[in-house]
Amino acid sequence: MTNPVHLVINGRPVRAESDWSVLETAKHNGIKIPHFCYLEGVHQIGSCRICVVEVEGMRSLQASCTIPVREGMIVKTNTARVKKAREVLYELMLSDHPRNCLSCFRNQNCEFQKLAEEIKIPDCRFEGEKSKDSVDSSTPSIFRDTSKCILCRRCVTVCSEIQGVGVLGVNHRGFKTTIGPAADLPLGSSNCANCGQCVMVCPTGALLTRVDMNPVWNALFDPKVRTVVQTAPAVRVALGEMFGMPPGTSVTGKMAHALRLLGFNDVFDTNFAADLTILEEGTEFLNRALSAVRGEDVVLPMITSCSPGWIKYVEHEFPSQLAHLSSCKSPHMMLGALAKTYYARKIGADPKNMFVVSVMPCTAKKFEITRPEMFIDGRPTVDAVLTTRELARMIKEAGIDFNSLEGSGFDEPLGLSTGAADIFGATGGVMEAALRTVYEVVTGREVPFPALDITPVRGLSSVKEASLTLEDVKPEFKELEGFTVRVAVTSGLKGAKRLMKEVADGTAPWHFIEVMGCPGGCIAGGGQPRPTTRTIREARMRAIYAEDAGKPRRKSHENQAVMALYDDFLGKPLGHLSHELLHTHYTPRGRFNQLTPKGS
Repeated sequence: MTNPVHLVINGRPVRAESDWSVLETAKHNGIKIPHFCYLEGVHQIGSCRICVVEVEGMRSLQASCTIPVREGMIVKTNTARVKKAREVLYELMLSDHPRNCLSCFRNQNCEFQKLAEEIKIPDCRFEGEKSKDSVDSSTPSIFRDTSKCILCRRCVTVCSEIQGVGVLGVNHRGFKTTIGPAADLPLGSSNCANCGQCVMVCPTGALLTRVDMNPVWNALFDPKVRTVVQTAPAVRVALGEMFGMPPGTSVTGKMAHALRLLGFNDVFDTNFAADLTILEEGTEFLNRALSAVRGEDVVLPMITSCSPGWIKYVEHEFPSQLAHLSSCKSPHMMLGALAKTYYARKIGADPKNMFVVSVMPCTAKKFEITRPEMFIDGRPTVDAVLTTRELARMIKEAGIDFNSLEGSGFDEPLGLSTGAADIFGATGGVMEAALRTVYEVVTGREVPFPALDITPVRGLSSVKEASLTLEDVKPEFKELEGFTVRVAVTSGLKGAKRLMKEVADGTAPWHFIEVMGCPGGCIAGGGQPRPTTRTIREARMRAIYAEDAGKPRRKSHENQAVMALYDDFLGKPLGHLSHELLHTHYTPRGRFNQLTPKGS
């Protein structure tokens, strides 16, 4: 411990780092102080005051999350005065909060409800006028109910400081204070990326993911409908948390079994389309790189397009830079398109009678499936998106004992994948998968990293960089001999803004950039189980890489089912049919979500 500070909490001598708060010191020493608005590493402004303590020599109670420790400090966390203050503070918050806990979607998973167990008030003495309530359902991803907002401002901090978007803020003053977009605009009229990080940190039901379980149940119960489901790589390392398992527990087999028990006709894996994405996106990058070395007019760096939150963000904030994006659809949209064309033809099914469901860690996917450019012949390619939390709820509603399930595999052919597809769930995974394939396609050799692990692009750092020189290339790629591919990886929109400013200024030194909208990548998406701390991110990430390491094939171009798809149906990467089904365009948007005409 560097620069230790000695203090006394509840009569017990403790040590702390000089930059710790009293609350952090108490936590590190096994002393529990009730708190509410505080969120470790994200938000500590002392707005709720539930964490107040007595500090000797100070006349008023102090918010322990904001007061720094000092040498010789004497703190008491559970005096009559502290207890009374917490009770009154909780009563005041409760007096302005709905009492419909039993019907609330956050019932039994609500921090305000859990706080009641700690504070234990006999009744709320303060009844009177309640703050103005409103419901905002203007986006397909996020639902707002201001009547349940307790003004903790966590969402404001994560939107502004962690994501760097700044959609949410404090409007008005006093009793009329609300949290939301400026001028009380609905989210759908703002530059909201639909990333759902605000939902992840909301302690109540004020911010929720839009629930799409009923349309899925209706499809499952309809004997005329063929139901198809696919699951993203990050879901399998987080779903178990909803059933009491430790973070990072891989439940791939149990999940596939549960989906069959729910009644899905076909259980596919988005990983198949992740491998397919690498073939399409890798080919697209190679074409751009070849054009660059030939001196042709080409847009570099190329930037990944897997994350719909990131795509919407760049459409708002950097609309003049959209040509840098790969034209590839995200993997689940690719699989949806294939399910209603290739697979429907293979089994003799009418696409009109197919209902495709994507189980995703992401809230922005709910927005993505509504984009007109994602429709084929006027029909959606994916009909519904369920988050990890929604799938867990459906499993529980169906009375399935998830923990006791035996493992099961995915259906062929759209359920086969390599380890390269698994790592799509973690930041850096798309880049690592792409480099494994691109390097081998160009040189005929595996990437020069031990066990295929391209470690420079792994981890939770905001921005990571790496380079790889192409040497002794195949004759057909002789123009790339000696070409050094420089790449960058970021997760979270704040990091994306940093990179995009360099791209817009023309100073970006990279050729290929991966961006994921959520910090840590899909493992920390807005639809994942709560909470998602750094420790939980690291556990899920380890599980993702373990899935990869355990696969017999770990490079996307070794997926025999994908190669058969090209032979039987698509023809070749970036071919005519691939462009029609697997690629798209992007939409310049204004600051208030208005569409910008092309050429303006």
